[in-house]
Amino acid sequence: MNLAGTLEHTALRSPARIAMRFEGREFTYGDFWARIERATRCLEAKKGERVAWLGYNNPEMLVLLFALARLGAILVPLNWRLTVPEHERVLRDCSPKLLFFDSEFESHARKLDVPPGRLDQEHRNPPAGSEEDDVLIVYTSGTTGRAKGAVLTQSALAWNALNSVHAHDLGESDHVLTALPMFHVGGLNIQTLPALLAGAAVTLHKRFEPGTWLADVARLRPTLSLLVPAAMRAVITHPDWASTDLSSLKLLNCGSMVVPDTLIQAFHARGIPVGQIYGATETAPIATALLAKDAMRKPGSAGTPVPHCEVRLVEGEVWIRGPAVMRGYWDGGGDEGPGLTDDGWFRSGDLGRVDDHGFYWIVGRTKDVIISGGENVHPAELENVLADCPSIAEAAVVGIPDPKWGEAVCAVVVLKPGSELPAPALLQLFEGRLARYKHPRRVIYLGELPRNAMGKVQKSELRTLLHAQLGVTQSL
Repeated sequence: MNLAGTLEHTALRSPARIAMRFEGREFTYGDFWARIERATRCLEAKKGERVAWLGYNNPEMLVLLFALARLGAILVPLNWRLTVPEHERVLRDCSPKLLFFDSEFESHARKLDVPPGRLDQEHRNPPAGSEEDDVLIVYTSGTTGRAKGAVLTQSALAWNALNSVHAHDLGESDHVLTALPMFHVGGLNIQTLPALLAGAAVTLHKRFEPGTWLADVARLRPTLSLLVPAAMRAVITHPDWASTDLSSLKLLNCGSMVVPDTLIQAFHARGIPVGQIYGATETAPIATALLAKDAMRKPGSAGTPVPHCEVRLVEGEVWIRGPAVMRGYWDGGGDEGPGLTDDGWFRSGDLGRVDDHGFYWIVGRTKDVIISGGENVHPAELENVLADCPSIAEAAVVGIPDPKWGEAVCAVVVLKPGSELPAPALLQLFEGRLARYKHPRRVIYLGELPRNAMGKVQKSELRTLLHAQLGVTQSL
């Protein structure tokens, strides 16, 4: 059976049940399935062919995904934040046959050398998709900044959905509010797709906007939602935060490696448990989950492995294996960075530890570890402290050469406009929170942090930049 079969069953059994709300419109499961059937008839895509999507969150992307699953073809969601040259590199890698796009991106899409997709003529391709077929290619950046396409099968998405059921206690009575972009596996696969496969309702926001998120929590009464730390901060600093009724939420999940404690405690103070999902694009992504029942007593933990996933530590690195792990990278992905072992383990590149109760804690990246005076320092611990400071817009911690210690811990900070935070005051943030050997020995102030096409801080570029800046930038 292909991925769409479960949704078809819900549409036949409960056609009047609400599947999705979007921009004031409601779609029942009967409506939604009718759109999928039409798209299946009209799509000019054969088994194994790729079809790209460029646009904000839209039910049409989900219709396209299910229709392609029925045909055995593959969806490639594009990050709408990228430039034309960046998209061209991705498209050269996976060679899609068609490109579907939102009207807001028409000018951008016309500059890409891919025929536009249309659903105005029936081709009547017979459904030929099965659970073994590839259905999704999601691009993720490697350590060198090169985008790599993680290939997920229909079966992987189905197993990931079962892991989501466990992580959220997800069922037909639930209502998911999705505001994060679905071109990432977080926005698509942590709650949205699993909710539809479980027969639940989804309210879809075109883009995240904190006021709209708060208004819809109060008005529509969702039971589940997912935010990243930046979105959590935008919500709790919004003028409507204190007056908004959040009581319908049985769990707010966060899809991020390290979440500042102040953000978690702000929701806990409102009685909303904050769970966490840990994983990667390559793992679909759910590998571990902090459940609602454990959220208050283990804040900040990545939780425990989900039922259909194995997790272990190899010299401190998190390795993951299970039926939801990617088949591989589209073109092999090269040799850089994380990847698959011969026996199916995904080497995440993340460093973790397990406490006495079996809960995982993510402490950093393998390539980011700073060895100062013989002690290992994980930048994520310091970055978590810096993220709690209201004067800091963003920060990164790296190691720089030091004649005495081998490496010195360096905090690189971007202040918010109009804010002042001298280095001595910044260093006070770490007092009583982290061991002295972990404290920065140097503080550098920059206007912005170097990032790659996927928005991740490029620490290798940052180190190169610092070597040129150290003699002229305020520091300790």
